[in-house]
Amino acid sequence: MACIKDTILSFPLKDSANKTISLKPPGVAEKNTVTLSPSLKYFNDPDIICLQETKAHPEQVDLDLDNYPYKYWNSAEKKGYSGTAIFSKNKPLSINNDLGIIKHDNEGRVICMELKNYYLITVYTPNSKRDLSRLDYRANEWDVDFLKYLKELEKNKPVIFCGDLNVAHKEIDLKNPKTNKKNAGFTIEERKGFDNYIQEGFIDTFRMFNTDPNHYTWWSYMFNSRSKNVGWRIDYFCISENIKNKLKSSIILPDVMGSDHAPVLIEIDE
Repeated sequence: MACIKDTILSFPLKDSANKTISLKPPGVAEKNTVTLSPSLKYFNDPDIICLQETKAHPEQVDLDLDNYPYKYWNSAEKKGYSGTAIFSKNKPLSINNDLGIIKHDNEGRVICMELKNYYLITVYTPNSKRDLSRLDYRANEWDVDFLKYLKELEKNKPVIFCGDLNVAHKEIDLKNPKTNKKNAGFTIEERKGFDNYIQEGFIDTFRMFNTDPNHYTWWSYMFNSRSKNVGWRIDYFCISENIKNKLKSSIILPDVMGSDHAPVLIEIDE
């Protein structure tokens, strides 16, 4: 889930500032009740909430979010699978779903919200699967086309994209890199896909502020991985280079529960 807001956690922001959180909530196939109100108090009532892996269609979800009148969904054709959403307090200039490429556009993986000074994209990148049966599609088709999509948007105004990118970029981004080099999420091909974002001028916002190890956004439910902090950093905020000077902070919120993922949050001036 991602959120843009005027204040973040326990410290206020200037009136000119926006704040963004990315949090991936748990999803349930048939009846998905998303309870965000307690989390929103923790986040100081964000302006925009972006969700990944919603696994639901709007009619399946009960939301108590009256102060977010603008709600946008992109649900997968397959019930109980994938999906993204954005909830906003303010009306965007425009909203568009998907990449406009048929082979990518039936899984509800992308929503683009156009704001005054930038585009905000929530994305749920395809998982290569445990047996890597989807690695070729993910690395050679999805990653390539998504980057082209971002660069086309960037011709008009800066881009912020956030969500579950399903890759730990570097060895510092997971606890056990040596034993995971042939596993989904840390293959050479997937990491190269992220390299390409960086080479094309996008910035991994978290690493602008923190170059230390042991900061993760996802933990397996097995083996008490979260309590042991045996995790992966696979959830990101990336921004166009020409707005990096407006970025005030980028953090992970590992103590927020309710999912096997943790929220990530940025503060950016408009």
